[in-house]
Amino acid sequence: MIHGLHHNAYRCRNSEETRKFYEDFLELPLVSAFEIQKTKTGRSTRVLHTFYRMLDDSFLAFFEAPGQPFEFKRQDDFDLHIALKVDRNTLHRFLDKGRQKEIETRGISNHGSIDSVYFRDPNGYVIELAAPSDHTSTTKDSVRSARKTLDLWTTSAANTNSR
Repeated sequence: MIHGLHHNAYRCRNSEETRKFYEDFLELPLVSAFEIQKTKTGRSTRVLHTFYRMLDDSFLAFFEAPGQPFEFKRQDDFDLHIALKVDRNTLHRFLDKGRQKEIETRGISNHGSIDSVYFRDPNGYVIELAAPSDHTSTTKDSVRSARKTLDLWTTSAANTNSR
């Protein structure tokens, strides 16, 4: 059985720039960093792997792999984003902090079950801080509603043209 998320790992351009965003700005402590010099298949490499701890003991991790091809691009919210759960006070505190530090900051967006603030990290990834709304709950009705919405989307004529 799967217990939960241990970590998500992403490429980064520069480990120190990444650390400044995740540790100094988002306040996630850097708890592990190690260099990988050989892959499990025996290939020589040079990669730095870093881990930032969240309160639930899961991690965001990054690989800096100089000289290895990787296309860094500014991600669109609908392409890729990393959503992190926070409480309402933390959401507002980071909204203010992002604006004060002149980090690209968007929000607050009300999505019904959550309110969100969005930032862009130095690698181009969109980071969403999401605070559950006061009325958030996962009920049998909301599960049925989600399935109905997905089924309608799947069978809609408008959607079949985009596949």
